[in-house]
Amino acid sequence: MPDTVSLPPSATLSTLPGAAVLWRVRRLLGWAIGTGFAYSLIGGASKGTCAGGFTGDGGNLDGVGPATDAAPLCLTATLEPSGFAYAVIAIVVFTTMTGVLRRAVDQADAIRRLDRAVVGIVVFVLAWTVITQASFAGISLESWDGTGTFSFEGFRFGNIVTDVSPMAE
Repeated sequence: MPDTVSLPPSATLSTLPGAAVLWRVRRLLGWAIGTGFAYSLIGGASKGTCAGGFTGDGGNLDGVGPATDAAPLCLTATLEPSGFAYAVIAIVVFTTMTGVLRRAVDQADAIRRLDRAVVGIVVFVLAWTVITQASFAGISLESWDGTGTFSFEGFRFGNIVTDVSPMAE
């Protein structure tokens, strides 16, 4: 008796109408998730500085040089992946899928729209990462005098968090 439920070979698509479009939707979702994960890995950075230090006899020096009783302060700036990038990825996915459902005239048009969305997501994530990393690299921590909070000069891209804490001995 022949097998009545036969699966098509994995290299070919189903004969289901619209299978090629579903394949491209799956590809779009895969790229969206993959670029989001990659951005999580490469979208962060950190740098720090300490104003002052320790003397040879175990005392503390402040940022200007004189001895002090308190431990000198250290500044750490951390660039964290921004929720903005994830929001843009999600918006591109949902608007593309809505656009395909509402405005695609045939299967080729739907596939073209989905492929452009993949390229758009990848280009956006790469560009946003380069912009935020360059913006973060332009921050000069040397201008911090070791007192109070640190404020950025000019407009910065990305989610930058600062932490001022005493130097660990």
